[in-house]
Amino acid sequence: MEFLKTIKIKNIVIGIFAGIISGLFSTGGGMILVPAFIYLLKMEDTKARGTSVFCILPMVITSSFFYYKGNYIDLKIAILCAVGGAIGGYIGAKLLKKLPEKILKISFTVFLIYVSFKMITS
Repeated sequence: MEFLKTIKIKNIVIGIFAGIISGLFSTGGGMILVPAFIYLLKMEDTKARGTSVFCILPMVITSSFFYYKGNYIDLKIAILCAVGGAIGGYIGAKLLKKLPEKILKISFTVFLIYVSFKMITS
């Protein structure tokens, strides 16, 4: 029973940390959740990605509410990007089943390095 309490607390702490990062930096939380699920909760990679996407929705809705109240959202751009994001999410979910784990890990790592470099140099 103590083990279950530890797991639940660890899951909530991961969620809180991802939510704070999502709210502060608008990352969506996946950059925190996927590695946390894989390395801290020992979850299978594809299950970690799917679980992350499911967890992100409440974080995004909550953060979006406060960004909207602060007048930080351009609705025209947001709606068009949301439509594109839904299409891209569908394509990405289909590709997830077909691409080898090694390719996904390398792609994710390269993406994070690229974005980090652009943020530092801009």
